[in-house]
Order: sequence, then C-alpha cells, then structure tokens
Amino acid sequence: MPKKHLSILFLCALAHPANAQSITIKTTTIIDGKGQVLRNKEIVVENGKIARIDAALHKPDIDLSGLTVTPGWIDTHAHPGWYFDKDGRYDPGGRNSKTTPQDGALRTEANAYATLMGGFTIIQSLGQPIDVPLRDMIALGVLPGPRILTAIQPITETSGTPEQIRAQVRQLKQQGADVIKLFATASIRDGGKMTMTKEQIDAACGEAKAVGLRSAVHAHASDGARASIEAGCTSIEHGTFLDDATLDLMVARGTYFDPNFLVLYNYLENKAKFLGIGNYTEEGFAAMEKGLPLVADVYKRARAHHVKIVLGTDAVAGSHGRNAEEFIYRVKDGGDKPMDALITGTSMAAESLGMSDKIGSIAPGMQADLVAVKGNPLDDITSVRNVVFVMKGGMVYRNAK
Repeated sequence: MPKKHLSILFLCALAHPANAQSITIKTTTIIDGKGQVLRNKEIVVENGKIARIDAALHKPDIDLSGLTVTPGWIDTHAHPGWYFDKDGRYDPGGRNSKTTPQDGALRTEANAYATLMGGFTIIQSLGQPIDVPLRDMIALGVLPGPRILTAIQPITETSGTPEQIRAQVRQLKQQGADVIKLFATASIRDGGKMTMTKEQIDAACGEAKAVGLRSAVHAHASDGARASIEAGCTSIEHGTFLDDATLDLMVARGTYFDPNFLVLYNYLENKAKFLGIGNYTEEGFAAMEKGLPLVADVYKRARAHHVKIVLGTDAVAGSHGRNAEEFIYRVKDGGDKPMDALITGTSMAAESLGMSDKIGSIAPGMQADLVAVKGNPLDDITSVRNVVFVMKGGMVYRNAK
C-alpha cells in the first residue's frame, strides 16, 4: 500500500522550525489579494504565518517601504517539466526525452526556481510524474521552489473505457495526485475539436469528485467544455472558442475559467525552438496566432458574464519565470482592470484550488507568502515584472530591493 502523502503546507511547517521567530515587515502599500489597498502597515509573521497587521510603528526586521506588497502569486496551470534542451530545442521530458534524466531533473528544478523568483509561491502542474518528487523535495525545504500541486499525468480519449478511467483516477489519487487533468478536446493547433466522449468525461470528473479531488479540463471548444461543466469538473482551461451559452453555464455551475495569453505569445516568440516537433507545424503556429484575438474576445465576454476567472499561464518551455506576463496580457489584451487581473492570480486562484483559507490574500492566519515589486501594478501593470522580494511560508527567498 503506497504511503499516503502529507499535505504540502504541513510539510512546509515542519521543514522550517526557524520560522518560529517573529518577523516584522514594514510596508507602504499592500494590495491584499481581495481588492483592498492598505497603507503604512506592518505585517508580523510568526511560525510561517501572518500573525497580525497593524499600523507601522515598530522597528522592522524587513523594510519594504516604497514598494508594493501583494500575496504570493498563484499559477493554476503550469508545466515545470517542459524545458529547452542543450541545443535550445523543446523537450517535454518523459520516456521519449532526448535529455538524460539527470539533466532533465535539473532543468525542471531550474524552471521551478525561476518561477519562485518571479513571484509565484504556488503552482498547479498539469502534470508529469517528475512533479511528485519535485513537489515533495520543495515541501521538505530540500530544494527552492513554489509549492506544487500536480495531476501527475493527464487522462485522454485513449485512457480507455469509463470504468478504466475511474480506475485510473483512483490510482492517481493513490500515487499522490492533487488534481485530475483531462483533455476533453484537441489542442488549438489541431482545431480544438472534442476528443473524449461524454461518458469518459463523466467518469473522470465524477470519480475525481468521489475521491475528493478537483478536475481541470483542457477544452477549447464549447462541446467539450459543456460536457465537462455538466460532469461537474472544477475548471475549464483555455476555452478559446467558447460561446456565450457555455459561459452562462459556467456561471450557473460555479465552474472556474482559465483562459491563457502567455502560452500563445511564448510559442510565437520561441517558434524556432518548437517548430517541427509533434504538431508544432507551420499550420499549428498559424492557428495559435489566429487564436490570440479569440482569447481576448472570450476573456472580455467571460468578464461580462461574471465567470470566475483564475490565472493560469500554461507555462511551457520559455515561460518559466515570466509567468507574471499573464497579468499584463490580461490588462492590455483582455481589457481587465489591474486590480481584477491581480485577483485572478491571488484570492480567486486560491479559491479554485480549495485553499482560500491558507493562501491568496494578506490577512491574519494566512501563510506568509508575500511578493514586493518596484512601482505599483494598479498604476502600471508592467510593475509585476519588477519583483524584488519573495517570501514563502515566512522564509525569504529573494531580497534584491
């Protein structure tokens, strides 16, 4: 019987007994993750958590005056195990990788480290087997990186009958999966058509719910997304071609929506490193380029319909450490207000992960996950590029102010 994995946050608390000391942090501007701005406060951290927030009257241990402090950012859709190899070509790791396991593991950890340095203190990887040891070593404090939730491996139309899919979900749960990932449709490069049957989707999401796991669904078109929403799946990833009726159904069912700009921009910027591998063809890149205005359109429509939008980047090779660009695209392309964009990557993302009592906002009792940037994202969203301070669970990982 496999050993039951301990929760990430519990492991973090055990791993860092030094966090028992009290740390006072002086701030000028706090964006609390829930839409409020606090001025001239001190944050007192004890045992890795925020103990209290008071007027800034005491001599601080850490002075973040003149900076803007937010909760640690959350990326609900990342792939730390996808990297560029020594020749600068895309490699997704796994059994067909041309990179040695040792090199692949180092590149995966480098991606995780870059993500943490970029201000993201938790990511959801959708997902690879290497996520499990990486997650656990980060949780133990052996390696630096964001907290990781993982799907371990996705479920697809080739995963078998509904009963076989249910068994696979149970097996993934036993292996330590935090979420179930399924591909209800093809990629945007292949037109986004529905690939899994409704019965397969029902089995995957239904069994996930039965064993206490969330489910994240790759779905570009409305048919695959609608089947997933009706099956009770937790979130729809991408959703490039969704119609208004599907957005309304998401609102009615409380389904979270994760449209992604960064992944498409990243592919186009790094075209030479992907081209010729799998379905990364000229036709595929043309489809992704055409998809950018469609993502902007569905994003604006989702806002108008009051869909619960979370921040996920689908961070692939080339994106790690640049995850915060998604905030910028959501404002500039998606028409979001800066505060609303920030909420997608803080409290709303935490809610979608079922962790809003632990992360995603700055308040007493929350994990001391803090990011400070030069400038103010509410005035200029590109300030999210200027990360100078990162704290996770009361430990400082970056202090370059």
